[in-house]
Amino acid sequence: MAKIVVVEDEAELAGAIAARLRSDGHVVDVAGDGPSAVRLVASARPDAVVLDLMLPGFDGLEVCRQIQRDRPVPVIMLTARGSETDLVVGLEVGADDYLSKPFSMRELTARVRALLRRVERSAHDTDRVLRAGQVEIDISRRRARVDGQLVGLTATEFDLLAYLLLTPGIVRSRDELLAEVWGYRDGSGTRTVDSHVRAIRGKVGPDVIRTVHGVGYAGADGDGA
Repeated sequence: MAKIVVVEDEAELAGAIAARLRSDGHVVDVAGDGPSAVRLVASARPDAVVLDLMLPGFDGLEVCRQIQRDRPVPVIMLTARGSETDLVVGLEVGADDYLSKPFSMRELTARVRALLRRVERSAHDTDRVLRAGQVEIDISRRRARVDGQLVGLTATEFDLLAYLLLTPGIVRSRDELLAEVWGYRDGSGTRTVDSHVRAIRGKVGPDVIRTVHGVGYAGADGDGA
């Protein structure tokens, strides 16, 4: 059971999402606009947020920016736009995953379960530090540094980068990354991988993840301690 905040201004859809998540055993609170969403997340301190992009007051991007300032919280963003720019911006401000409307409730709950599993798994990571050039990843403390300076990675960005750096130089396909990092085994959402890689490169530098065209991605060679 997890505590989840649903932020959606369409009352019927918000009710359907909340009902489905509650049927999975979660505790769910609902907000219908940007300002109330920020206040609710601050008071409820949820384990995850399902966040619509288009909201009254201010949009989901601004909500995501503000709620991530307090403490990192896993976010699945809902968007009817589907443009690459919106998705990349969403990832840059702290979203971990996204779904384009219309979507099935089955897919949404599967994404939520996978996200919660990643968070739970990361809580039990071993005490290890990975390095690639000027990038340092402290797995147990979930901290990333570049040239000694802390860098704010989302939970999924951190897990993806750590997974690639654990086996430097080994090429991982998008489907493999979806299965191992996101927990998806149906091959959907490969664009999510590409968007997260771009976001990571924008934060820690372009050379930490190498693209192998037509195959996938590999972590840069480095050393672990």
